[in-house]
Amino acid sequence: MPFQQGLLATPVPAQARHLFFTLHMPEALPGALDALLPHVDGQRLIVGIGAPLAKALGREVPGLRPFPQLDAAVENPSTQHALWLWLRGDERGDLLLQAQALEQALAPALRLADSIDGFLHRGGHDLTGYEDGTENPVDQAAVEAAIVATEQPGLAGSSFAAFQLWKHDLEYFKSLPQADQDNIIGRRLSDNQELDDAPESAHVKRTAQESFAPEAFMVRRSVAWADSRGAGLAFVALGHSFDAFEVQLKRMSGLEDGIIDGLYRFSRPLTGGFYWCPPMTATSLDLSLLLQADH
Repeated sequence: MPFQQGLLATPVPAQARHLFFTLHMPEALPGALDALLPHVDGQRLIVGIGAPLAKALGREVPGLRPFPQLDAAVENPSTQHALWLWLRGDERGDLLLQAQALEQALAPALRLADSIDGFLHRGGHDLTGYEDGTENPVDQAAVEAAIVATEQPGLAGSSFAAFQLWKHDLEYFKSLPQADQDNIIGRRLSDNQELDDAPESAHVKRTAQESFAPEAFMVRRSVAWADSRGAGLAFVALGHSFDAFEVQLKRMSGLEDGIIDGLYRFSRPLTGGFYWCPPMTATSLDLSLLLQADH
């Protein structure tokens, strides 16, 4: 299937840079997207389109919508941007130089609004020490969870990505007794085993993918991050729609049964965005749903 192969590639590269762009000169968008295409391989550079960009082009992508505004007791801010670029590699300096080149290529249509450097911590652990993505679907199950299966040209092979930047209060979390830490996550730090007697607020229980109807399977591709804002988890969830992520977030936030996920005791999201990751053709990113053939 012609999806951006980096979405499901394992392991996740050691370094990441997430770039978020806002619209500046919408009339220059077609030229900017043309300038972007030669940079995109779907492996080391993954592209996510936000609803504002599609709207500015007067196009509609089935299933694409902005990040939701949830009326919950905990805050899940919506910071929807027009374009998300996910740069990945092993050398941080290369990502810096690549980011600068992309910023120039997209000007003046799009303006860089935020940049987040991510990194693989201990082979895929959160900064709390707990392993991230333990329940991820793998192989064909990952493709079925994350990639759109349809006959529609331009949509087949695409994916829908949710991004949230979670800021941890690591000092507070590390001050808790180990049993409390394990109960917040729902797993033992020592062996990553799920706790049978974890409280209902445990993150693992709140987000058990098979406990939703329909089941809410998605593929997580998160890494750690740290900058002047703090540190935590750069959370990426991939689905064949946004529905699985959205029902999980609603339950985590207490909107389903009033029980708030234990994560909110020590962490909070600073950002939130929904992005559509177009499929690849044999040679390039397939933007046929966004651009007229003769633009």
